[in-house]
Amino acid sequence: MNTAEKNKKLVRRFYDEVMRDGNLAVIDELIADNYIEHEEFPGLTPNKEGLKGWVKMTRGAFPDLKMEVEDIIAEGNKVAVIARMKGTHQGEFLGKKGTGRKLDLPFVDVILIKDGKAVEHWGYSDNMKMAEQLQLDLTPVQ
Repeated sequence: MNTAEKNKKLVRRFYDEVMRDGNLAVIDELIADNYIEHEEFPGLTPNKEGLKGWVKMTRGAFPDLKMEVEDIIAEGNKVAVIARMKGTHQGEFLGKKGTGRKLDLPFVDVILIKDGKAVEHWGYSDNMKMAEQLQLDLTPVQ
């Protein structure tokens, strides 16, 4: 198996075992200790511990969470993923209690991998669509 295929397999494991199954222990296998999160989430540190917090929060808010991977592209030490996050808003998320509303959010992730572990992540999602679907207020606080 070449490097690109190994990197794609690593990323796929994250979506399947961590996001789908909720196995947080796999994060320590797949994510480097010096991991940097470039898609910072309010109230969470942009590192491996923050990623664990994001997974816990997201899976708690959307217990039926599904990550539907549409495509995975690997070039060198980077992997790009085109996917959708789907679930029912049943727990607190971004300060809003569960609404029972459905989320269907397209997103793109780019992951940098070194020595068999993810070391950086950039994520791009349609936050306005998420706010509309969950009826979240994204007005900046002044």
